[in-house]
Amino acid sequence: MKKLINALLGIAALAMLFICYRSIADQQDFDKEVVQREKDVKARLIEIRLAENAYKEQKDEFCTSWDTLIAFINEGKLPIVTKQGILTEAQMEKGLTESKAAAIVASGNAAEIAANGLQGFRRDTTWVSLRDSLYGPDFNAEEIRYIPHSDALDGKKKEFYLAAGWIKTKSDAIIPAMECGATFDTYLVGESKLWAREAANRKEIAEQQGAYDGLKIGEYSSLWNNNAGNWE
Repeated sequence: MKKLINALLGIAALAMLFICYRSIADQQDFDKEVVQREKDVKARLIEIRLAENAYKEQKDEFCTSWDTLIAFINEGKLPIVTKQGILTEAQMEKGLTESKAAAIVASGNAAEIAANGLQGFRRDTTWVSLRDSLYGPDFNAEEIRYIPHSDALDGKKKEFYLAAGWIKTKSDAIIPAMECGATFDTYLVGESKLWAREAANRKEIAEQQGAYDGLKIGEYSSLWNNNAGNWE
């Protein structure tokens, strides 16, 4: 009888050890998944920032529509300027600028080109695919609006929050600004209760700190931050 009891106690002890091990292993696996999800969301936000900055360079404002931004990525062009020759201090003192020199060369007036010493000066612009240049030819621009892993619970992809327009900075300057983000409860989701607990804990900490409860780029307020990520 004593041997039976000891055997049962041994089995129970092994079972407890296995349960403890499994619990620790499950938590470690969960923590790794959280880190990976955050990396994926940050990577997507950086892709969005690339597109928004390129859009602003050409349109002098940031884009507020996902459809418009996606079309810009797929159909837009980027200027690639090939430079040959530089302006000397003497040429600049005479009033020559990059744009003026390029205009003189483009005119084809040999006498004027020689008079300004621009025989070896070239500024040629080639327009290339924006998508291929920034992301690569296989990039799927349609996915840029969606938050990675937001469909982990119900199979439905959620879109990033996006806002853009004009703001007044603390120095009273009027500038274009944008903001794009994903709250914790949009990508920290899953069937396990650990996901809801993780999202709730992070949201509570963010609220205590007066911070955005998630990951985002940009700042659509007078605290404009040049489209930096709140993790950078």
